[in-house]
Amino acid sequence: MNPISLTGAFVITFSLLSYGIGTISLTHFKMVSTGVLVYITTGVILDITGAALMVIATSGSPFTLHGILGFSGVLVMLVNALLLWRYFREKGSETEVSGSLLLYAKLAYLWWMLAYIWGSLLIIWRF
Repeated sequence: MNPISLTGAFVITFSLLSYGIGTISLTHFKMVSTGVLVYITTGVILDITGAALMVIATSGSPFTLHGILGFSGVLVMLVNALLLWRYFREKGSETEVSGSLLLYAKLAYLWWMLAYIWGSLLIIWRF
């Protein structure tokens, strides 16, 4: 694996940690705190950065199974972050999160985890 791809993989793993901490905190406390927003937003930024590094390092088309899974993972994370920021601006941090927003956050995290694991397996099987 070339150094740029390897760096991208490490950055995406840090995204996993940050986004995971934010999502688990959200589901545990059921409130959109500043900390939750920082962790989830950092996770999204790291994932976009890692994905960009991997695309830069790849000589082929980004429209492969791995690329599509990665893009869909970034997309659900980004939508989740935007929904949480909107909720935070409108309701503040001291109100309980709606059931539908909490469900979307859980499903987005699950989808992103599946995309992360599947993407890792695709890389392992390729090399």
